[in-house]
Amino acid sequence: MHYWVKASPSDFSGTLPKPRSGHSAVNIGNSKIVVFGGLVDKKFLSDIAVYDIEKKLWFQPECTGNGSDEQVGPSPRAFHIAVAIDCHMFVFGGRLGSKRMGDFWVLDTDIWQWSELTSFGDLPSPRDFAAASSFGNRKIVMYGGWDGKKWLSDVYVLDTMSLEWTELSVSGSLPPPRCGHTATMLEKRLLVYGGRGGGGPILGDLWALKGLIEEENESPGWTQLKLPGQGPSPRCGHTITSSGHYLLLFGGHGTGGWLSRYDVYHNDCIVLDRVTAQWKRLPTGNEAPSARAYHSMNCIGSRHLLFGGFDGKSTFGDLWWLVTEEDPIVKRLFSTSSNDLPQNKDSTSLNKDSNSAHEYILSTKTTGRLKVRTEILSSSFWVPLPKVFPHGEDLVSMNLLYTELMRILMGGIMQ
Repeated sequence: MHYWVKASPSDFSGTLPKPRSGHSAVNIGNSKIVVFGGLVDKKFLSDIAVYDIEKKLWFQPECTGNGSDEQVGPSPRAFHIAVAIDCHMFVFGGRLGSKRMGDFWVLDTDIWQWSELTSFGDLPSPRDFAAASSFGNRKIVMYGGWDGKKWLSDVYVLDTMSLEWTELSVSGSLPPPRCGHTATMLEKRLLVYGGRGGGGPILGDLWALKGLIEEENESPGWTQLKLPGQGPSPRCGHTITSSGHYLLLFGGHGTGGWLSRYDVYHNDCIVLDRVTAQWKRLPTGNEAPSARAYHSMNCIGSRHLLFGGFDGKSTFGDLWWLVTEEDPIVKRLFSTSSNDLPQNKDSTSLNKDSNSAHEYILSTKTTGRLKVRTEILSSSFWVPLPKVFPHGEDLVSMNLLYTELMRILMGGIMQ
């Protein structure tokens, strides 16, 4: 079981990043996360916000550098690609207003210095909403995007040592052109999911590209994967994060159907299990954050950190943890006060039933008892925890606990 926990002020020190969507957020090893650019209220951003994982500190470094127009770093932009290799963050493309960008930058996160790069070879056209991933610890593969006139389906490989781009010649069946998709390197294959396709439909297909690893001597080729399980609905603007033996997909937006002119935003979590090669819904024990797209999701150990995004009306600046039930911060979802518990939108509510008007908020105690507030009884009282919950402080299955509470309460009412 996983739980969503809204980040509290005690989780971080320093200055938190401003609200935004369409930004990038990359992990630099296990030491930090670098957030760059994005969009808020039609304003494009060019700032850097850094989270130091060990110090739990957010800060804005003073960057140096020089570009072709004598600017310190990249111009404001959103919907660009950003890929980390060692201590370097490579940035390509994106959008500023209605202009698609085709410039190429690298940030050295050891000394916080930007450099605009002059690359060689088959240079990709300016674009936004492309997707990219690193492989081999020195190369970047980029697929698709939107150049302002058409959806793209080209594949480019960049050697970050020689700064040479190569357009990959791929034979056989090809995925439909798209933008707003994800591209994730999984061992020797690039996995591409979703996006908005040519003509505008939202896609829900999954493709794998082989032939990227030179040592394998494979001809580049695409294969469409149709995996069993509860797969995600078609969407774009989602994130896919690699964590252990699975890939975690969160959020994005799709359409409301043929008769709807409006986008539908998602806040569901779907797992692609690498071992069983099937889709699964991630069990979560409480309500997810607001639905959104063009957010960021980063893996920090066993935790995932969600930041920002857009829901069609509002731009978010909130930070959320997605954690396993063993994580100590899950205890925030339970009040430890022995007094009547206040109503709190962030608290975990088990059930709201208009017929019986029950509302429960739980407080676990080391005595192995549970305090229950019920509108039917108009009182608070203690009930013993059943043997299936031997330790009051332990996190328990919400469904199982609710079932047991119903048995105890309804039994008392009927007597």
